[in-house]
Amino acid sequence: MMLKSLILTLGLLAAVPAMAQVRAFSCIGAERLEDDVFEVPFRTGRAEPVAEALRTPMAAVAALARQDPARNICVLGHARQEGGQATGTQLAARRARAVALALSAEGGIERDRIRAEARNPGFSRSAAAAQSRRAVTIVVLP
Repeated sequence: MMLKSLILTLGLLAAVPAMAQVRAFSCIGAERLEDDVFEVPFRTGRAEPVAEALRTPMAAVAALARQDPARNICVLGHARQEGGQATGTQLAARRARAVALALSAEGGIERDRIRAEARNPGFSRSAAAAQSRRAVTIVVLP
């Protein structure tokens, strides 16, 4: 009876997919770093990156990630305030997610090494620069 219960339990555990180990790192302050920072432009109001503009930064980030597997990546989305603060933040989040997914799927970087976050233009060092920004910043952390 006990053996039967153990086999049933092991069978159930085998059916559950393995969870990825979450890497503990933060993107707080990443926008202040100056080394290994790349920018991907976007068209106004669009959440899809300009394909040609994504190739070079993605190749550079992937090369850095392969050189040092301990380095993590912050993908920081920015958007103009089109339609209000909330709309701009949502667009920034969709942009960051699109680039993070491309880095993982096409760049071959493990998804748990990448954090995608929206940056609120109201909290930028330069409000004027934040208002005109339509991009994603990729920061390879030291």
